[in-house]
Amino acid sequence: MKQTLIKGTALLAGITALEIFRELHTFRTVHYQVRSGKIPARQELTLVFLSDLHNHVYGKDNRPLVEAVRREQPDLILAGGDMLTGKPGVSWAPAANLLRELVRTAPVYCGNGNHEQRMHEEPGRYGDAYDRYKETLERAGIPVLVNQSISLEVKGIPLCITSVEMPKSCYWRHHPHQMTLEELEERAGQADRERFQILLAHQPDFVEQYLKWGADLVLSGHHHGGIVRIPGVGAVLSPQLKPFPRYSGGFYREKGGQYVAVSRGLGTHTVNLRLFNPAEVVVLHLGGKDVCGI
Repeated sequence: MKQTLIKGTALLAGITALEIFRELHTFRTVHYQVRSGKIPARQELTLVFLSDLHNHVYGKDNRPLVEAVRREQPDLILAGGDMLTGKPGVSWAPAANLLRELVRTAPVYCGNGNHEQRMHEEPGRYGDAYDRYKETLERAGIPVLVNQSISLEVKGIPLCITSVEMPKSCYWRHHPHQMTLEELEERAGQADRERFQILLAHQPDFVEQYLKWGADLVLSGHHHGGIVRIPGVGAVLSPQLKPFPRYSGGFYREKGGQYVAVSRGLGTHTVNLRLFNPAEVVVLHLGGKDVCGI
């Protein structure tokens, strides 16, 4: 009986290790449907959302990832932050190379996560790395929005894309700062109530404030899907050690017809672990025919 238990435990451990390895080296593509009275009838826009790459490279030069995005024929690509890993001496080139390749497929707009933000706000530690990263993207025609908004029209759909860089204290693992609606407005300005308002806000713990602010669609990441997930339950623990975070990864339709999409990310850092939590490319279909059954 004891030997059977030992063999069973060893087999389970081996299967688990193989699954973790598989999930750390692959990704999936998920599709969500977005409806809004601000999207004209019969108009449709395909938006690809990427987050938390952390310099990860799939295959040679991220070709599988580039090809997966291209297959979706997106009209717009948004990067929600932590595309690089903000550590002294760590290159930002893998993130920049991917984004420069993707802009050949569709316009790309970037927001900052906590990793870009620490590089941005701590030049004494990181030197001019953030400035060089940002300049490299902008030379390629990729705007980096820092507490900024941009208004545009894509396939007849009027959009406003806003990216907020929140206080670093909002990312603390212990007793994080609880950002208020007033602080959000100070940083991001007022929401555009006429256009379809997209908010890139890397930290998903403040969804209530984002919705009150006026976002029609919130795009977040940061929690990496919760590191480990239990099927049917969700995330066990966030990177900030918050148990069972509500917005850890997935798609949420809120009251009032607002939406929240939280990417499980494309890479990892520090805790290099994924279990029942595949990395993902998020594809959002704004308007158009119901392709997702949502």
